[in-house]
Amino acid sequence: MSEEKVRIQDDLYEAVNGEWLKTAVIPDDKATTGGFSTLAENVEKIMMEDFKAFAEGKKETDIKEMHYAISLYKKILDTERRDREGIAPVLPVLEKIKALETVEDLNKVAKDFLLEGLELPISMGVTEDMEDATKHVFIAYGPDIILPDTTYYAEDNESGKKLLEAYADMAAKILKYAPLTEEEQKKFLDDTLAYDALIAAKVKSQLEWSEYYKNNNPMDVEEVAKHVAPFDIKKVLSDLYGDKAPTIVVVYDPKAIKEMNGYFSEENFKLYTHWLYVRTLLNATTCLSVELKSLGTTYSRTLRGVASDPVLEKEAYQVASAMYKEPVGVYYGRTYFGEDAKKDVVDMVHKIIDTYKIRMKKNTFLAEQTKEKAIKKLSTMEVKMGYPDEIKEIWSKLVFDEEDSYFDAVCKISKIRMQDQLEELYKPVDRTRWLMPGHMVNACYNPNCNDITFPAAILQKPFYSLTQSLSENLGGIGAVIGHEISHAFDNNGAKFDENGNLNNWWLEEDFKAFEDLTKDMIKQFDGLEFHGGKVSGELTVSENIADNGGVGVTLEIMSTLDNADYQSYFKNWARIWCMKAKEEYIQLLLANDVHSPTAIRANIPPRNFKEWYEAFNVTEKDKMYIAPENRISIW
Repeated sequence: MSEEKVRIQDDLYEAVNGEWLKTAVIPDDKATTGGFSTLAENVEKIMMEDFKAFAEGKKETDIKEMHYAISLYKKILDTERRDREGIAPVLPVLEKIKALETVEDLNKVAKDFLLEGLELPISMGVTEDMEDATKHVFIAYGPDIILPDTTYYAEDNESGKKLLEAYADMAAKILKYAPLTEEEQKKFLDDTLAYDALIAAKVKSQLEWSEYYKNNNPMDVEEVAKHVAPFDIKKVLSDLYGDKAPTIVVVYDPKAIKEMNGYFSEENFKLYTHWLYVRTLLNATTCLSVELKSLGTTYSRTLRGVASDPVLEKEAYQVASAMYKEPVGVYYGRTYFGEDAKKDVVDMVHKIIDTYKIRMKKNTFLAEQTKEKAIKKLSTMEVKMGYPDEIKEIWSKLVFDEEDSYFDAVCKISKIRMQDQLEELYKPVDRTRWLMPGHMVNACYNPNCNDITFPAAILQKPFYSLTQSLSENLGGIGAVIGHEISHAFDNNGAKFDENGNLNNWWLEEDFKAFEDLTKDMIKQFDGLEFHGGKVSGELTVSENIADNGGVGVTLEIMSTLDNADYQSYFKNWARIWCMKAKEEYIQLLLANDVHSPTAIRANIPPRNFKEWYEAFNVTEKDKMYIAPENRISIW
């Protein structure tokens, strides 16, 4: 008996993607395939061929920063040298850490540690000021934890226990290479896990981080200094900025800072130094011998269900293209991105923004003055399409010496990047900076600049093609564009004005109505079952609002077309979310990702719009049906 075909009225995602999902094979070095992943793999394949040709002198480029990327690429490929050096490149750094006897010793070198990327008791940096998007602020928050989220540390979380076991097993094997006695190896590892547990009780959860507007907590530096003592943040700031040291620090994670004595003090200083030693060694393995590198990815692979590391040539490309992402993205854009496609998609963006304004004018829960401010925000939204026109100066500074080891080269690059970031404090914000490089298959909205970015690499089938129908393109890249625009009005973006400032521009009753609709959106997704787990409507609400808005605004455009093909629209919407993933990775995303699972992203948003029901004659007898009174359309 032949297997019954899934009806589109019962499961859009499965009906469109089911046959492909049955036979698709996830590469051994990847956690997923399909949709975004397949496009990224295709870009990677093209760029790996180019990097190989550059390295062999068979191809040239006039982008000077690409030469640095190629030089690093060749260093990574030199496994003979990497294996010969073994653990040696990181030993001087480990000795500096082991030499720390007191907190005072740490305070003396804290500035250097910060610049060198060594983890201090608190994380620090410089970023845009949420209250004044033209300026920068100095920020502080808690250190990183081992597990993906604080929830994994719960006593009844079996997944967390297994992951900690995998981490401990990996660390124990790597510590055997360190110049430590067996007794020291065990002590350092035990202390690392103990210190991590202390941190995990203090830092924010992924759910708390998802409400990013709540990161804005300016505190007087004197108050911060009292909380983080005996660590001397005032000395760090003085060492960095002299008499221009900031008097205000924006605390992104107040609990971690205010309760820092719960994980850092004179009494448990050795816990910290042992934690730092182990963390530094494990992080360094990426740039050491092939054997150490492979050992060092064990935990990450366990977390994502990935069987093996990428082949050496792919590893070299991935690292070099990440370290020099803007020049590599510009090279990709200039080489592979067509101007006809760019013009077509830019026109589509402006059409979607104009349509969004029309929908705002027709909105039924906003007062006129709030609508006007929302429309002003849409009118001032900047569009970054393809890749930057020029490469920023910082990328030409990321140089290293030919004789440097792979590890030393990466350390030099990272230090220059950190120095540059810290020097931004008293400089105006550069609103022309891109958050994503041209070779990345993704898109984003930046609330601090009120801009949307669409890298060249995402503008491919099934998202977009000049050979696809407009209906298909609207269901693909059009809905993604609408999604990113909608982030300007999700539960986070709505807090920022047209200039990117954290600023309440709403009438109180209007925001209350929006919050009620947000609660409805949370309820629509919360508890949906997926692979033995459940979706968190609260964690995923901002992305679900954006998906809802992206579908809504593009369906509005569809209604104006003479040859609108709604079936093609919805099928391509489902196609772009097609993804096959390792089970471990599915569980990781389900617990920690602010995006709903792709199958649910494909299936839920269409059900909120009448066009779905009309396109496929969906009735209350079908599984893809939601009663009219339960349908949600916020924007």
